[in-house]
Amino acid sequence: MRKIMILAAGAGLLLATAASAQQQPGPQPEQPSAQPEAQQAPAIKSISVVDLEQLPEATKAQVNEIVAKRSDADLQKLRGSIDSTPQVKSALEAQGLTSAQVIAASLTQDGTLTLITKKKAS
Repeated sequence: MRKIMILAAGAGLLLATAASAQQQPGPQPEQPSAQPEAQQAPAIKSISVVDLEQLPEATKAQVNEIVAKRSDADLQKLRGSIDSTPQVKSALEAQGLTSAQVIAASLTQDGTLTLITKKKAS
């Protein structure tokens, strides 16, 4: 259960990071605008790509439940963030995958990004 909560929080964090990167904040008189964003989101230090089928049944069920509650717009934002981050896109491509196969993501405070993928049914 803890992993799923981290997964959900990480996916939200990844989406929030992507959304904040797209916004152009107004000038902040007290702080330079680059410093707060660098302090809010941890840098990606390692990337792990895991297929949904590799997860334990209980975890798989929890991931499926979270995915079912997420909107298509949220999923498109996540995939757009992946495609716009060369390091993450390359990690997927190294395994023969694309962002279209990512269904969830988790970014921990130590900088570990976990991407959960699902292969298309043939």
